[in-house]
Amino acid sequence: MMTLTRREFALSFGCLALRLRSATMPTLEGPWSEPAVVHKVYLSGTQLHWPKPTLDVKQEMAQVDARLSEVERKHRGQVRFVGGELLRTREEIQAWARNLGDVDAVLVTYLSIPSPLGDLLDAVKLPVLVLALPYAGHHWASIAARRKTRGKLDVVASSSYGDLDPYMGIFRTIRHLRKSKVLVVAMRPENLEKLAASFSAQYGTTIKFLTYDDLHQAFRAADRERARKEALELVQGALRVVEPKPQEIEDAVRYYHGVCEILRREQANAMTVDCFGGLLAKKMPAYPCVAWSKLNDMGLYGVCEADLRSTMTQLLLTSYSGMPGFVSDPVFDTSRNEVIHAHCVSATRMKGIGGPASPYILRNHLETNDGVVMQVLMPAGETITCAEFRDPTTMLVSTAEVTAAEDSDRGCRTKIRTRVKDAEKWLQSYSGGLHRVIFYGDHVAALEKMGRLMGFEVVHEM
Repeated sequence: MMTLTRREFALSFGCLALRLRSATMPTLEGPWSEPAVVHKVYLSGTQLHWPKPTLDVKQEMAQVDARLSEVERKHRGQVRFVGGELLRTREEIQAWARNLGDVDAVLVTYLSIPSPLGDLLDAVKLPVLVLALPYAGHHWASIAARRKTRGKLDVVASSSYGDLDPYMGIFRTIRHLRKSKVLVVAMRPENLEKLAASFSAQYGTTIKFLTYDDLHQAFRAADRERARKEALELVQGALRVVEPKPQEIEDAVRYYHGVCEILRREQANAMTVDCFGGLLAKKMPAYPCVAWSKLNDMGLYGVCEADLRSTMTQLLLTSYSGMPGFVSDPVFDTSRNEVIHAHCVSATRMKGIGGPASPYILRNHLETNDGVVMQVLMPAGETITCAEFRDPTTMLVSTAEVTAAEDSDRGCRTKIRTRVKDAEKWLQSYSGGLHRVIFYGDHVAALEKMGRLMGFEVVHEM
């Protein structure tokens, strides 16, 4: 096998590399990137008993409101509070609920006993976070039971407003999923329609099916010269080029430009394609792997194999953590209590969008010995979270430690070796399909909070 240096490969194109920003590169901005809109509301009764009959409710409300304004300023860009009404009766709540408008969640602060919290939970179907300040009342005691019947409900019982901080990012994630649009290209779209509808019903995400013809048209319309110049950039940024030919790299970048144009036209931020099936059926205009790597580096979403569950997992955790997801095929090695995560698509900025990029090698797609992919040498010595929606209301999760970036000629191109808590236990109970999505960092506590507020159960796989 002949390996070319970057210089030799660039010269094979017959021109120098130019570092140009693509005119077709999609923007990160869209309705999915807006701050969450959270309606804050206060509850009290008409005749008070607790914390004392002489409580000045308006003064209490003003004090809390001032502290919530500080929280909003601290998390500017993530959340915007609206509202601030004081509600005392079921009738007031029902009238208020009819006029909520386009908001993502409700933040409820009850101030006394009695307070009509049950009436509010009956009146709204949005995610509700209850702030239970010390001595305000005992309504927190009913939250766990109510969550079983209505879902999308959590409580913070604390004197520290800093305990609200994680929820500001979760509020933004709720909006991100509500306003995101996922494009799907599949060999058999009818097999995914029910799953797509259930994700849309649970999270509000728009999911639209396109065709392979849409990909071909966008590919043909993409500018060859621009693709050629950016292909040179891709080559110059690589440690080395092994198998791919110049035309394959140019076609991969052209495919990326075509996908960018589709995303712009559709006002979408995610795409997942049945790439392997499409390649075998000769329906794909080029290999999509480079396009997906580039999109994931930008905080958009390119996902393999028309995998809606992995796509929704990425939307959820990338929007919260700022970490791209790595869709993987796990490989078990129980003798070492390790799991290798392998795939031919990886972002280079796995430790954070906008952060430093890991080195990469340009290789072909291992399972077909064709096309071009970016073999990314991911960071080692890091904690990762491994997650996957089993269905719209169940999230599978575990953590591991990355011990090495695996480099072998077996399995997919990008691989990390991880040490897990109990590989044998995970192996014997494995469910929910092959794929798992890897995110750098430990996000389990955040997922627990998201699950309560967004209505999914978190299942620990080990």
